[in-house]
Amino acid sequence: MSLLPQLLSKPEAWLWGKPTSAARIRELPSDFCVEEILGFEPDGEGEHVFVLIQKTGENTEWVARQLAKFTGTNPRDIGYAGKKDRHAITQQWFSFKHPIKAPPIRWSLFETSTIKVLQHTRHGRKLKTGVLQGNRFELLLRNVTEPLALVERFKHIQKDGVPNYFGEQRFGQAYGNITQGEALLAGVLKERQSHKRGLYISALRSALFNQIVSERVHHRRWETVQVGDVLMLAGSQSCFVMEQGMTDVADRLATGELSHTAPMWGVGELMTQGPSADFERSIANEWKGWADALETLGLRQERRRARLMPEFAELNQVTEDQFRVTFSLPAGSFATSVLRELCLVENSQQVELAE
Repeated sequence: MSLLPQLLSKPEAWLWGKPTSAARIRELPSDFCVEEILGFEPDGEGEHVFVLIQKTGENTEWVARQLAKFTGTNPRDIGYAGKKDRHAITQQWFSFKHPIKAPPIRWSLFETSTIKVLQHTRHGRKLKTGVLQGNRFELLLRNVTEPLALVERFKHIQKDGVPNYFGEQRFGQAYGNITQGEALLAGVLKERQSHKRGLYISALRSALFNQIVSERVHHRRWETVQVGDVLMLAGSQSCFVMEQGMTDVADRLATGELSHTAPMWGVGELMTQGPSADFERSIANEWKGWADALETLGLRQERRRARLMPEFAELNQVTEDQFRVTFSLPAGSFATSVLRELCLVENSQQVELAE
């Protein structure tokens, strides 16, 4: 039995209730800019060329194919840290193996009206998927209603962050990845490509995570901490279990030094204890078909932070009904999680904001 109707009937909770402001985003590619943050500097030496490319209205895979064709590289050997949205202006690094003594590459011949080479250097290793610190976003909000409410809402986000929900692009257009994931579990879909199988299963796991975080918000367990909760340190994946006598945890939670966590469901014992574990199990039982399948597939229990704290967050008014919002997010998080807490996005099409 499909759990998709149940999912559609239980949208994720807002931290401060449904926003009263509304806005349109991404009317033009320049309304949505993303700058990749690698987290390291290429060392300038080695057999791999690193090139920083700004693309407008093009997706990452297409640019990678064009780069492979231009440099005579096997497309599989083009490296990049993550995929970026097509309907935007984005800056990201690509890499490919190229002999050190080869003639210099004339990058001007690669550039087009939608592709610009901003920087190129060398490094000792290929750029691999996931090897990035995060992304910096600069978004223009148009046709903003209730601007004063928008400003107040943004102040809350700066101070307390937002629920770290997986964004809608994880689930595909019209929740297609959820549908495919359920078909895969039922044996109806025979998907040979491993990355697609992983995508569909990840959608189910991510949806279950979102529901557990949403219930924590709904039951007002966001700002409080109790014995048995699992907390994660800011800037790391290090976790610990709240124990009796830990007197400073609530203060550290309030300042953003700590975050609650929620399970990425799989086989094994929950890290939470006592009533906290009972709370998470009770929610998972509402999605028992998915939870059981994730365990059967052998995915291990993991923890993901429940709160997302945007860094360097700023909101500036451009015109009476336009605001520019900028912030940086760590890898694996979604700008849609910030936007949905700030305002209602009125664009009808799915907004695919980069991870």
